Amino acid sequence: MENVIPKYVRPIAKIDEPVNKVSFWDEAIDAYDDKKFKETVIAVINYINPNLLEGKNTDGDIEIVQMQGSAEIQVKITDKKFSVKAPFLRITNKTNKVALLRKVAEVNFSPLRLAQIHQHKDELYFEYEMPIELSQPNKVYDILRNVAVYADDYDDMFISKYQAAFYKKPEYKDLTATEKEQVWQQITAIFEDYTNYTQFFKDKRWDDFIWDMLVISMLKISNMPYVHGKLRSDLIEYIGNLFNSDLDFNFRVDKGVNYMKKLIAKSKEEIMNDVYHANHFISLRWRSSQQAITDRLKYNLEQVQKYDKDQSNFNVSYYLQFVFLKLIYDYNLEDTYKNAIYDVLEEVSGLEPNQAAPKLIKVFYAMQDGSINNRETKKEKKGFFSKLFN
Repeated sequence: MENVIPKYVRPIAKIDEPVNKVSFWDEAIDAYDDKKFKETVIAVINYINPNLLEGKNTDGDIEIVQMQGSAEIQVKITDKKFSVKAPFLRITNKTNKVALLRKVAEVNFSPLRLAQIHQHKDELYFEYEMPIELSQPNKVYDILRNVAVYADDYDDMFISKYQAAFYKKPEYKDLTATEKEQVWQQITAIFEDYTNYTQFFKDKRWDDFIWDMLVISMLKISNMPYVHGKLRSDLIEYIGNLFNSDLDFNFRVDKGVNYMKKLIAKSKEEIMNDVYHANHFISLRWRSSQQAITDRLKYNLEQVQKYDKDQSNFNVSYYLQFVFLKLIYDYNLEDTYKNAIYDVLEEVSGLEPNQAAPKLIKVFYAMQDGSINNRETKKEKKGFFSKLFN
């Protein structure tokens, strides 16, 4: 096998994905500073997803009911209180109730912070309520994201492990037949690259790079915005393990290798059952800004500069692949950043590391110092890369 960069194809577009609008965040900050607390919450909701309040009268009490995947998010805003509930599971006669509630107690300590899971008869709810004057914008955003994302994550996990049932029938929209075939081709290409490259690294005795291929492969699949259900929950778990430095490195790699082996062995039908468009209250990714991305990439800057100085093209090529993919995994990126990543990863596909490294490094520096925002979209100006690299 040739020593070239693995293939990359950007995901097909997701329908109705919430897009953050920074102007609403500025409104939320100004309203909170002026002690206009209800207006603060309204602005945060509009920042999260402007469609949620479209057509609603916001003068009186406000109620929002919106699905997040398979969980129902219920928000109530009054002049005195802000509350959120998310019924997400039903306990049935088949449910392993003791094991389920033990896990719920664990989740209520971590990763949950302010919101908690409560039992109402045979139903489980995420819940949080506070006086409206405590509605600092970051707090409101974190509560809503915490509830929406974890409610959607844990229902699939708890149903699989403890035989619970959905609170409500999930509202999904299938991909078209053409889209399904495109997605399946992308997933099988990822599997093929993973298998070939890990074998290549084993033959070369470059075992540490198996970690890179595990991370790159899992992130490519997880970053597809139409991957949901148990597949998405499992990917989150194993990606978390791979980046958990508290765990022994070889243990992380072994668990990842075993997971990928099982995933590759699954049938097309089993994998594609978890591929569909789902309704969203909020983006699954953290909110982002130019400053947030600059601050994040500061942690990678020293390593990139070292590889760049040493002309370690192979190392920096793999390092920046997973750095860029992890940005998409973690953040609801503006199109400028997301398209820059898509463009460069497609551009370097199949290139030798000495050709790929300079392209990846230049985009990294442009993102790290914020100058990436000066570029136009690829659709508007195809000559971006020719200008950047000449």
